[in-house]
Amino acid sequence: METFLLVLAALFSVINPPGAALVFLSMTKYANSATRKSLARRVAMNSFFVMTGSLLIGALVLKLYGISVPVLRVAGGLIVAASGWKLLNEGTRSGADPAAAGQRTDYSGLAFYPLTLPLTTGPGTIAVMISLGLSRSAYSDYTADLGFFLASMLATMVIAAAIYTCFAYSDRVERLLGGSGTDIAVRLSAFILFCLGIQILWTGASDLLGSVQWHGKPAT
Repeated sequence: METFLLVLAALFSVINPPGAALVFLSMTKYANSATRKSLARRVAMNSFFVMTGSLLIGALVLKLYGISVPVLRVAGGLIVAASGWKLLNEGTRSGADPAAAGQRTDYSGLAFYPLTLPLTTGPGTIAVMISLGLSRSAYSDYTADLGFFLASMLATMVIAAAIYTCFAYSDRVERLLGGSGTDIAVRLSAFILFCLGIQILWTGASDLLGSVQWHGKPAT
């Protein structure tokens, strides 16, 4: 239970399904309810596989390519901050005109990029899951290790369900807040996303600077 709550809290604070739902709504503004629910289902499934894959093999992939977690955080922070800055400036406006956007019925190309990566389960989420996966080395027996993974998998399933629920019914938020209120909420979410990217970048940069802080200092 402790592991489940820890993973759930860590993922929810990084992914923030209610806030991400507003971004999802702004990118599917001209989709009907059925299309939005279908897309939300795909994003939730993709997010689950991204989180699970990062937990199980993320550390191995980084080791194979010689990438450290701080470097991943720096790169991820840059991407998340850039996405937040772009959404902050765009708000709920679409790049296409409403008439042309209304004719678009295939949103499947948006399911993985950018809706899953980097807007929902971005580099910050991947870094969190990899860090959690690395922490399993603290367990010394098979039973504890298995319990860790089962609790972590259950937490990712709950987060995926939250993503689907928030995304599939994001249009209700628009009806509740209205056009202006939704635009304000989207911009606030984009600003938080930008701040989160800066925080991830700062954490990674601090770790990198800390690792070389005393490099080359003469021994005393």
